[in-house]
Amino acid sequence: MGLAFVFMWSSAFTSARMIVADAPPLAALSLRFLVAGVIGVTIARTMGQSWSLTRAQWRSVAVFGFCQNALYLGLNFVAMRKIEAGLASIVASSMPLLVALLGWLFRGQRVRPLGIAGLVAGFAGVALIMGSRLSGAGVDPMSLALCAIGATALAVATLTVGGTGATGNVLMIVGLQMFVGSAVLGIASALTEVIAVHWTLRLVLAFLYTTFIPGLLATWIWFKLVARIGPVRAATFHFLNPFFGVTIGALLLGETLKLTDAVGVAIVMAGILAVQLSRGEPAATRPTP
Repeated sequence: MGLAFVFMWSSAFTSARMIVADAPPLAALSLRFLVAGVIGVTIARTMGQSWSLTRAQWRSVAVFGFCQNALYLGLNFVAMRKIEAGLASIVASSMPLLVALLGWLFRGQRVRPLGIAGLVAGFAGVALIMGSRLSGAGVDPMSLALCAIGATALAVATLTVGGTGATGNVLMIVGLQMFVGSAVLGIASALTEVIAVHWTLRLVLAFLYTTFIPGLLATWIWFKLVARIGPVRAATFHFLNPFFGVTIGALLLGETLKLTDAVGVAIVMAGILAVQLSRGEPAATRPTP
């Protein structure tokens, strides 16, 4: 589940780069969430899922929709007009450290020594890849800052997922949080963007792929994964974003693929292994079933 999620999630950086080349980023993302939300809720209702959620679930839907969809993805879409998809995925992969830090500060969650070593190794691998990338010319600092803010928002959303519970309403919850992102980004687009679209086949295909695969399927898998192993351990899979993000960007967009990328990914994978081999979180910190 973790590998499937991170592959689909990382591929969204490349498809997003294709979209923002021909359409305003916030408007395109708002439309994507609207379409995905309608489809997700419709399928959920067909499956017998209810939108009568608990108060904690509604709060999670609102926070997750705002933090992940509006802030994290919105800021990344804007940033990818000026930076490569691979670099954006590298910044996003620092999120597990933020999840562990926020979990420790605000939820009293503990990370065992082997897990801490894995997190440090993962960050070191990310730092190696990023350092190599930043040494080149043409990297826009403001766009990097937007990606960093987005990663922090995603960390908050990740910790919030545990509050939704594994109640069988997962697809309904996914669809509803899409509507939250669509509404927020629609307002932001109306206030800041001029709608001008250059219609191409690549734009249409990238939009459809991003809507159905990273948008609906990957988000559904993410909810299931967090419910199964907890937010801190699940978040470590984001350390694989540099590998998949850089590789997919290189294959489809011709972005640079360096030897340091491969070395960094090897370190990252060692970090993930260490975290997954460490004991799970204490029962008190696991998501409530």
